[in-house]
Amino acid sequence: MQFTAQFDRVAGRLELAGEARMEDAPALARVLGELRGAPPAELQVDLARVELRDIGPAWLLHDAIADLRTAGVRVGLDGAVPEHFAYFDALRAREAGSWARAAAPSVVERLADFGRGLEARGRSWYEALVYGGRLIASASIAWHSVKRLRLPSVVRHMHETGVQAIPIVAVIALLISVISAYIGAQQLRPFGAEIFTVDLVAIGVLRELGVLLTAIMVAGRTGSAYAAELGVMKLNDEVDALESMGMDPYEVLVLPRVLALVLVMPLLTVVADAMGLAGGALLTSYLLDLPWSQFVMRLDAAIAPTTFWAGLVKAPVFGLLIALTGTLRGLQVRESSRELGRLTTVAVVQSIFLVIFADALFAIFFLEIDF
Repeated sequence: MQFTAQFDRVAGRLELAGEARMEDAPALARVLGELRGAPPAELQVDLARVELRDIGPAWLLHDAIADLRTAGVRVGLDGAVPEHFAYFDALRAREAGSWARAAAPSVVERLADFGRGLEARGRSWYEALVYGGRLIASASIAWHSVKRLRLPSVVRHMHETGVQAIPIVAVIALLISVISAYIGAQQLRPFGAEIFTVDLVAIGVLRELGVLLTAIMVAGRTGSAYAAELGVMKLNDEVDALESMGMDPYEVLVLPRVLALVLVMPLLTVVADAMGLAGGALLTSYLLDLPWSQFVMRLDAAIAPTTFWAGLVKAPVFGLLIALTGTLRGLQVRESSRELGRLTTVAVVQSIFLVIFADALFAIFFLEIDF
C-alpha cells in the first residue's frame, strides 16, 4: 500500500497511511516541516493505518513528536505505538545520562559468580590432567613401533615449524644482538672497556637471548598454529571422526606435533646463536673498529665450556611447553569460531608466560649448581 501523509491544521490532526519505507522519508519530512513551521496547540497523530517498515521514517516521526512536546504542544497518538519508538527513547535517555545505574550485585550473586569461576577453573585443570594422561599413554604405546610414531607426519611438522621459521628467527636474533652490542658499547666506552662488549654479546646471546627469543617467536608462530589447526578439527568433528574409526587422536594429531617441536627447537636455537654472534661481530667491527680475528679471540676467552650448553639445554623444554600448551588449547575448542579465536590467543599468551617462567627457574637452578 502506498504511503501517504496529510496534515490538517484546522483539525490539528496528522494522518499517516500505508507502508513507510526509506524512499518515503522525503515526503514525510516535508509534511513534518510544515507541522513544525506552524504547530497547533494540540495535535493528534493517526497511526492506525500506517506501518513504519524502515527506521528512517520512524526516526523522523519520533524526532518531530519529541520536538513538538518540548515546545509545549500536546501530542496524542491514535493506534499502536511503533516498536522503533522504544529504541529511540532508550537512545535519548542514554544521551541525557538518565539510564538507571545497574544495581550492585548481591552477596548471593557474588557467591554464585565465585562458584562458577571455581567450577570453570576446576574443569580446566581436569581437562589438562586428562590431556596429559592420554598423551603419556599414547606416547608409551607409540614408542614400541616406528610406524606408530608416524615419522612422515613428524618430518612435515619439523619442516613447517623449523625450516620455515629460520628466516624470522635469524633476523630477530641478528637485530637484537646488534641492539645489545650498541647499548653495551655506549655504556662501556666512558670506562675504556669497549672490548668487553664482546663478552656481553657472547654470554647474553648464548645463555639467554638466543633460546629465549627463539622460544617467543615459535610460541607466537607455531603455538597459535597448533591451537588453530586442532581447534578447526574439533569444530569440524574431524577429531570425533578419527575416534569413530578406531584411531587415537593423541597419537595421530598431538604426538607428532609435540615431537617435531621438541626436535627443532635446539636447531633453531643454534641458528639464533650463530646469527646473534654475527650481529655482535658486525657492530663491534663497525663501531669499535675491532677486527674479526680479535673478535674471535676475545670470544674464545669470554665464553666458558658451559655457556653454549646452558642455552641449548633449555630449548627442548621450551619446545615441549609450547607444543603442549598449543595442542591442549586446540583440543579444548567447542561450539563456535569465537571460542577458537579466544583459545588461540590463550595458547600464545600462556606459552610465552610458561617459557619465561621456565627460563627464570633455569636461571636459579644454574646459579645454584654453578653451571
